[in-house]
Amino acid sequence: MMDTLTAAPSAVAHINGVALHVRGEVLTEAVLRQRACSELLRQAAQAAGLLAADDAAYADGVISAAATQAVERLLEQAVPVAEPSDAACRRYYAAHQSRYASGERVRLRHILFAVTPGVDVGALRQRAEAIYLEVRCHDASAADGFAAAARSGSNCPSGAEGGELGWLTAADCAPEFAREVFAHTEVGVLPRLLHSRFGLHIVEVLEREPGVAQEYATVRGAVAMALRQQTFVTALRQYLCVLAAAAVVEGVALETADTPLLQ
Repeated sequence: MMDTLTAAPSAVAHINGVALHVRGEVLTEAVLRQRACSELLRQAAQAAGLLAADDAAYADGVISAAATQAVERLLEQAVPVAEPSDAACRRYYAAHQSRYASGERVRLRHILFAVTPGVDVGALRQRAEAIYLEVRCHDASAADGFAAAARSGSNCPSGAEGGELGWLTAADCAPEFAREVFAHTEVGVLPRLLHSRFGLHIVEVLEREPGVAQEYATVRGAVAMALRQQTFVTALRQYLCVLAAAAVVEGVALETADTPLLQ
């Protein structure tokens, strides 16, 4: 799911009095939450004696190298991850075999609305949504509206070719882009704007070539890693909820919990 692009509020967001951004800075909701979570963990590392009390917080969201190492040690202690059983791995593999297919490709084209420094993201999103609706509602029997929209409005060099990107594998794409394109089976204009590190995309999948399924024994390590990651993300989310509940949070919406971390 895509997070809304939005300007930071006029009042600066804080975690326990520490600013997360400078006044007027334009951020996505996801980036603001990410900064808040990083600051919660940095302060927790200080409270645990893993990081010097005078470690400096930065309003650009980048923490120090010492803080990064301290947070890693904190998470090793607070968010332990058990090794998944073989039975759990087999169940996961059976439910997600398509993820472990080799050689899946898609032929697609896109229209990129790039998010660059100083851009009015609200206006950019409105423009992207307006063109998206035009493309989705275009009469298929008429001239190629997608290609025309790409030539006139895309910020990608592929716009000159009507947005054509050719055949791509997941490895050819940014991870967040690949997750949206390869996790589904649609052919045609995808029913949502895609959000990547480059901006907003209108994507049309022209063709799909399914990959070749791999045996469980071949991908067992990747399956176990996926399960460990799922467990870690769930435990980390709950740990952050506990930290947020104990913190003074201003200007950013965070989940909170009153229960201790479940092991």
